[in-house]
Amino acid sequence: MEAWPGRGLAEAGLWPPLFLQLRCAHRGLRAQKCGRPAPGVDAMLLCPVIGKLLHKRVVLASASPRRQEILSNAGLRFEVVPSKFKEKLDKASFATPYGYAMETAKQKALEVANRMHQKDLRAPDVVIGADTIVTVGGLILEKPVDKQDAYRMLSRLSGREHSVFTGVAIVHCSSKDHQLDTTVSEFYEETKVKFSELSEELLWEYVHSGEPMDKAGGYGIQALGGMLVESIHGDFLNVVGFPLNHFCKQLVKLYYPPRPEDLRRSVKHDSIPAADTFEDLSDVEGGGSEPAQRDAGSRDEKAEAGEAGQAAAEAECHRTRETLPPFPTRLLELIEGFMLSKALFTACKLKVFDLLKDEAPQKAVDIASKVDASACGTERLLDICAAMGLLEKTEQGYSNTETANIYLASDGEYSLHGFIMHNNDLTWNLFTYLEFAIREGTNQHHRALGKKVEDLFQDVYYQSPETRLRFMRAMHGTTKLTACQVATAFNLSHFSSACDVGGCTGALARELAREYPRMQVTVFDLPDIIELAAHFQPPGPQAAQIHFAAGDFFRDPLPSAELYVLCRILHDWPDDKVHKLLSRVADSCKPGAGLLLVETLLDEKRVVQHTLMQSLNMLVQTEGKERSLGEYQCLLELHGFHQVQVVHLGGVLDAILATKVAP
Repeated sequence: MEAWPGRGLAEAGLWPPLFLQLRCAHRGLRAQKCGRPAPGVDAMLLCPVIGKLLHKRVVLASASPRRQEILSNAGLRFEVVPSKFKEKLDKASFATPYGYAMETAKQKALEVANRMHQKDLRAPDVVIGADTIVTVGGLILEKPVDKQDAYRMLSRLSGREHSVFTGVAIVHCSSKDHQLDTTVSEFYEETKVKFSELSEELLWEYVHSGEPMDKAGGYGIQALGGMLVESIHGDFLNVVGFPLNHFCKQLVKLYYPPRPEDLRRSVKHDSIPAADTFEDLSDVEGGGSEPAQRDAGSRDEKAEAGEAGQAAAEAECHRTRETLPPFPTRLLELIEGFMLSKALFTACKLKVFDLLKDEAPQKAVDIASKVDASACGTERLLDICAAMGLLEKTEQGYSNTETANIYLASDGEYSLHGFIMHNNDLTWNLFTYLEFAIREGTNQHHRALGKKVEDLFQDVYYQSPETRLRFMRAMHGTTKLTACQVATAFNLSHFSSACDVGGCTGALARELAREYPRMQVTVFDLPDIIELAAHFQPPGPQAAQIHFAAGDFFRDPLPSAELYVLCRILHDWPDDKVHKLLSRVADSCKPGAGLLLVETLLDEKRVVQHTLMQSLNMLVQTEGKERSLGEYQCLLELHGFHQVQVVHLGGVLDAILATKVAP
């Protein structure tokens, strides 16, 4: 007899209770689909909210049938235009998983808005973008790429609680003089889901059903995947793919801003207003007489409650809702942000994440003895690391999250431990003099070191073998994160040789050699750096393609090459030295040679936070600055480099490729 879907789930004892849960969860959706209200739901509740969009051209930037069903059942009329935005944002550059989901949702919606505007010069009125992700142990799980990947995802979820985040962006569009103008409203919803303990056989049976392959986290809670779920805390539809309740609340904020008389009502903050509130709002818009009747009813209520008591209640409500400002949660997070950074730095310096890598959970007192610290202090440090999502805390003790194993343990291939130590030992001290840097417009090494700095790199970064190695580890870790993206940003296969100017440990050179087996790559850097670079070179077939040459790129001849690479070099220097270096590169180039720059580009409007912070960092640490694409393009053209191409690498960096032309 042919096996029916979920047979193994039923035999495992998971089918009956979860099947009933699913039936209950779907009953509301089916009732809406049949045109009648779900039990306990006022059918007119959402009509005025959704009604605000009925006469607008609404576009859903998603091909997800689940999102389409949820919004259709709510009565929304919309077109479906799937976004072509490539979801390649660097997850590590986002402080929170929901920040990544919201940015992806926004980019999806903006891509559709721009494409539709360019196509027919008439943008839609509203574009809705959404992105759903699953996170467990600090790791973001999106859609599996194959069955093996789906099995790995589900294995991580087995017996554990995880979070489902959906980021939503509502983009309002307008067009004037053929120019698109957009306003973005965005939010996220989180739902906690816990899986039962699942056997390997059971997981493979679910994987072979085919259901996991197009779903974030590898499961669909609205179908067979729901039978893997032991408990859920939060919005069920959010796990399906779209947080309808929060979406409606957002529409209320956008289209029904509160009036003073509404604020005096005893209504829970940030909830969907009751149906009578919508009716009153509709009548005000239409000029009806209902508000007068409502006032009469209010006077009757006052008479019953007593004029004195009502006046006191209104005065208290006015004080708490209108006089007091909103609680500054985000501002407090910014104020205390430096504390979180220092806690992370300290945990890395104590090698906490090294102790816990691939180990069973350990108690705070045991960790304290190994790092030679107090038990009470260590426990507090471990607790905040757990709260930041870097450690997992259970009754058995503390253990690393996957993020900590990959990026924070010092011996990992993609470890940022060296970069963190660089920030702890140097950048932290420099930023204590930020006020002086802003007043004087110069870096603060002389104050941090107590002496005048003649040569920034020789006196600061390379002053001793220890500081030199610390700097190299920092550069190696950050370069490894983006080396593959840099090497593949453009098709460089027509270049047979490359010179990575200031290439430090050769991390980027190795990736170029891996991607282009015919390319010979020379790493050119100061003698002290080249001497230590061998420590960072793993064995492999690329070793024969990579060569190291010592020299000062401001004074010594550059090695001959068809492609020159300057990765995060130019931002360290003021314009006069940038001109000098570009002139030396241009003199070494023949017509047709390439120049690949990798830098953080300032946006023209100067509004993107992480690029502006890098700009401030350059002020404190170096003689240089971050620049915009327009500034780099002018610099390149002055030295004979044209045909400028740009690719955003998805994190904090951008790649620029230019070609040397004949004079």
